[in-house]
Amino acid sequence: MATNLSTCHPGDGIEALNRLPGLAEPLLQIDFERELQQLRREDSWQRETGRSSKTLAKYPDFRIVLILMKSGTRMRQHRAEGRISIQQLKGQVRIHLADRKMTLSTGHLLVLDCGVLHDVEALEESALLLTISWRREKSDASKSFSSTQRHLDEDAVSRMDDEGGAPGATVSPPGAARKAVSGS
Repeated sequence: MATNLSTCHPGDGIEALNRLPGLAEPLLQIDFERELQQLRREDSWQRETGRSSKTLAKYPDFRIVLILMKSGTRMRQHRAEGRISIQQLKGQVRIHLADRKMTLSTGHLLVLDCGVLHDVEALEESALLLTISWRREKSDASKSFSSTQRHLDEDAVSRMDDEGGAPGATVSPPGAARKAVSGS
């Protein structure tokens, strides 16, 4: 008996993305050098935060964001409700976790489970690729995503670019309410 192990099909859930549906095509090809050159021309690169970012892929349960940081800049403490990976494309950053600091150099990859508090400090001009993955609903994959999963918390993504998030801030799954963070 043959079993279909795949519950994901090209285009699943794209109708739920009302902004930038082109970032959810079945096939995306990205030129990092060109994207980084464009980020250096953005107004955000000139701001006090010294960061610029661009969402490269945007699916209901998955995001890829290219982030460019000037030396000495920092994204303040935050957490993601989904699992994340940080791939260091250029430069060097220090990831501050609750119990340790880790340095990522070009070619290194860090994976953090959901909810892990961290902040990112650029030790030199750095380009990193942030990938965020949220759980899909356990129901039939052919159905649309629930209303709590329909839209990315755009405020959380803008915090990555504008200020890196307030202490305890979260990058929430699409449409989910942010969880309260207890004081320290």
